Amino acid sequence: MFRSEDNMEDCLLKKIEISVSEAEKRTGRNAVNMQETYTAYLIETRAVESQTEGQCSPVDSLWRRYSEFELLRNYLLVTFPHIVVPPLPEKRAEFVWHKLSADNMDPDFVERRRIGLENFLLRVASHPILCQDKIFYSFLTQEGGWKEMVNETGFQLKADSRLKALSATFRVKNPDKRFTELKHYSDELQSVISHLLRVRARVADRLYGVYKVHGNYGRVFSEWSAIEKEMGDGLQSAGHHMDVYSSSIDDILEEEEHYADQLKEYLFYAEALRAVCRKHELMQYDLEMAAQDLTSKKQQCEELATGTVRTFSLKGMTSKLFGQETPEQREAKIKVLEEQIHEGEEQLKSKNLEGRDFVKTAWADIERFKEQKNRDLKEALISYAVMQISMCKKGIQVWTNAKECFSKM
Repeated sequence: MFRSEDNMEDCLLKKIEISVSEAEKRTGRNAVNMQETYTAYLIETRAVESQTEGQCSPVDSLWRRYSEFELLRNYLLVTFPHIVVPPLPEKRAEFVWHKLSADNMDPDFVERRRIGLENFLLRVASHPILCQDKIFYSFLTQEGGWKEMVNETGFQLKADSRLKALSATFRVKNPDKRFTELKHYSDELQSVISHLLRVRARVADRLYGVYKVHGNYGRVFSEWSAIEKEMGDGLQSAGHHMDVYSSSIDDILEEEEHYADQLKEYLFYAEALRAVCRKHELMQYDLEMAAQDLTSKKQQCEELATGTVRTFSLKGMTSKLFGQETPEQREAKIKVLEEQIHEGEEQLKSKNLEGRDFVKTAWADIERFKEQKNRDLKEALISYAVMQISMCKKGIQVWTNAKECFSKM
C-alpha cells in the first residue's frame, strides 16, 4: 500500500532504499533458556546517492526478529507521543477464511507478514519526524548491540503506566473537543473495518465452497464422456474447464488476503490514533490537577494571612481545640506556601506551554495521517473491486468456453 511518491522531501527514503527481502525459520533459546522456533527477517538497505552517479552501491543487510520490530515501535510510541506511529502487521492471523491456516509459522502467513514489516519500515522512513530518529536508523544498519542501545535510552522509564487505566482513573474536566471526537472516530473506524473483514471472511468461505463444488462438474462430465461417442470430446473438454475453474480459487483467495492486510493496517492504526488521544487527555489531567493544587495553596496562604478559614477542615478544628498558632509559626508557613505558589505558577506555565506544543504537533500529524488514510483506503477498495471484476470475468470465460465445448458436440 505504501507509495514512495508521496514522501516528504527530507525523508530517509531519499537517502537509502529499504526492503525486507526474506524470511527464515530458525530455532534457538529464549530468555528462560527454553528452545523455541521463530522467524527472522532480512532487512536490506542500499544508499541512493551513489546510484544517481551511475555506480551501484553495495547492499547492507541484517536479520531482525518480530520481537525487535515490536521493541522499535514501543520505543517510538514513548519517544514520540504526539505522532500517529505506524502499526506493525498482526502477530497471528485473524479475520481469515477458515481454509487458510492461522498458524503464525505458515509460509503464506509469514510471507504476508514480511510484506507488512517492510511496509512498516517504509512508513516510518517516510515520516518527516520519525525518519530522523537515530535509534530507527541503527535498527536498519546495526545488528549487534542494537537492543542494548535502545534500552540505554531509558524509554521504558518514560512510559506512563497511567495511560492504560486512563478512562477508569482520571476524569478530565475540560477535554479538548477535537481529541474527544477523534477518539470516538477511531473507535468507530476500528468497529467498521472489523465488521468489513468479518464479512469478507464469510464471503470467502462461501466462495471457496462454490468454486470447489464446480470440481464436481469436472468429475461428472469426465465420467459422462466415457459412455458417449459423439459427445465425449465436448464433455471431456468442458470438464477440464470446470477443473481449472475449481482450482483457481486458491490463488484468488490468497490474493484477497493481501487486500485484507491493507485494511488490517488501518484497523491497527485506529489504536495508534487512540494512543495520541490518551496522551493528550493525560496531559490535560495533569494540567488541571496542577491548577487545582495552585488554587488550593493560594487559598491556604490567604487564610493564614487574614486569619479566616473559608472551608471546614480538621486542621481548623484542631486549632480551635488546642489553641491558635503563634505569629512566627504563621509567618513561616506563609513563607513556605509563597515559595510553593511560585513553583506551582512556573510549573503551570510550563505545562500550559507543553500542552500547546503537543496539540500543535499532534494535530499537524493527525491531518497528515488523515490524508494518507483517505488516499490508501480509496486505492485499496478500488483495487479490491477491480480484482472482483477480474474474477467474475474469468468465471464468465470458463462458462463461455464450456458453452463452446457443448456447441461442438
